[in-house]
Amino acid sequence: MIQTVATTPFSDQKPGTSGLRKKVRIFQQPHYAENFVQSVFDSLEGFEGQTLVVGGDGRYLNREVIQIVLKMAAANGFGRVLVGKGGILSTPAASHLIRASSAFGGLVLSASHNPGGPDEDFGIKYNVSNGGPAPEKVTDAIHARTLAIDSYRILQAEDVDIDRLGTSKLGGMAVEVVDPVAAYADLMEQLFDFAAIRTMIAEGFTFSFDSMSAVTGPYAVEIFEKRLGAPAGTVQNATPLPDFGHHHPDPNLVHAKELYDRMMAADAPDFGAASDGDGDRNLIIGRHCYVTPSDSLAVLAANAHLAPGYASGLKGIARSMPTSGAADRVAEKLGIPLYETPTGWKFFGNLLDAGMATICGEESAGTGSDHVREKDGIWAVLLWLNILAVRRQSVAEIMAEHWATYGRNYYARHDYEAIAKDRADGLMAALRDKLATLPATVNSGGTVKSADDFAYTDPTDQSVSRSQGVRLLFEDGSRIVFRLSGTGTEGATLRVYIERYVGEDNELGLETADALAPLVRAAQEVADIAGFTGMERPSVIT
Repeated sequence: MIQTVATTPFSDQKPGTSGLRKKVRIFQQPHYAENFVQSVFDSLEGFEGQTLVVGGDGRYLNREVIQIVLKMAAANGFGRVLVGKGGILSTPAASHLIRASSAFGGLVLSASHNPGGPDEDFGIKYNVSNGGPAPEKVTDAIHARTLAIDSYRILQAEDVDIDRLGTSKLGGMAVEVVDPVAAYADLMEQLFDFAAIRTMIAEGFTFSFDSMSAVTGPYAVEIFEKRLGAPAGTVQNATPLPDFGHHHPDPNLVHAKELYDRMMAADAPDFGAASDGDGDRNLIIGRHCYVTPSDSLAVLAANAHLAPGYASGLKGIARSMPTSGAADRVAEKLGIPLYETPTGWKFFGNLLDAGMATICGEESAGTGSDHVREKDGIWAVLLWLNILAVRRQSVAEIMAEHWATYGRNYYARHDYEAIAKDRADGLMAALRDKLATLPATVNSGGTVKSADDFAYTDPTDQSVSRSQGVRLLFEDGSRIVFRLSGTGTEGATLRVYIERYVGEDNELGLETADALAPLVRAAQEVADIAGFTGMERPSVIT
């Protein structure tokens, strides 16, 4: 029986760059998850009898919310739901399943790289029929509906067994529990030269992959150990856990320190990598050689033709505005367009759909291509392995050769986390107020050439996104970018992106901290970070 439940709006359900993310205790409030799911459905048209994909990263509350989604989908008229066995679907695998099944859309249950557990984070994101995150016009409609909702529809029924493959009925809707890994692994095998990688591994190449007790564990075991022949144990922390083993599943040098230490040891493997909570981010480390996400994007773009799926070349490269300009120089040499977009993978979707870009990336450790409409951690690792298998050089040798060819973008991101929102907003407002007066001023970073608040006009539909981050460009080509993140669940996070470019004949071997020290001082001088936030140093540096 379909039940219509009276409810009242919650005022805090505005989706961020990747859906709605809140603390578990917020989602556990009566009607909270139901309100948001119904608001998604109410904002859509034409899904009667259509297919919906549902899955998540296995974090705490994942299974409970999946049951809510299934019953609400049945009550709202969907004809079929595809759900990953055990509720598991990595974000890129969900994107692929939406596309491969011609689904109307999908609900991805994840808070990405944020911690999991009863006192930690949960999230719900709606993806559209191209497999990508909902564009702003859709998330704006969802938000508007959350503020006016007065009821939701849900089927009164027993929970569905999501641990057994096969199809069952929920009211008039079919629920098909699918293998979450197989189709995705098959897609990877089409894109990359698995035979060459297998040969490299068989000849003694060693690597370590840390799944961080998150969703990529089953995917990594299937692909790296079973299909590519890496020894058992190559994949570390391979079992997805609701609390990620009490770890923070963010693949950076702070939260993946165990992997970093392993890669810096005297007996380090040849290659190391990690992925995050929902499988869309990546960390790349060679033996004694950390690769920044911005540099990784540039190297992957420059060498993508070595993989079968990209042998015909790239149509274009897209990067988020805060990402370093390293990929720009690759695009220039290849003679292809470079698109600079706001932060958020959804901005790449139109470019990929229009055939204007092939590879995309963000400084926040997300890279991907037109094979799906999400960033994809395992995809990035496989492209690196393919490049290594063909070039037969170490990661350090590849990076040295890349910098000698294109120059080097020294780069770091400083995150100031859990700032009171009014203080964070005050800092950004003060920066915007002084934009007109900053050009030609001199600070520790040098002379400011220009300053603006980044706005983006989508070349495919002419839609405009404003206030995407304050940029300072210096006379020598250095940059400082300030923006507030939309991926946290408490307070605000200020991200400060610091970049210095040196040409191929200049100082390519400096320590990043030393190369950027003057610009770090300049960021403090211009924005008064300590004064607004009360923080003398960042929470995290990546």
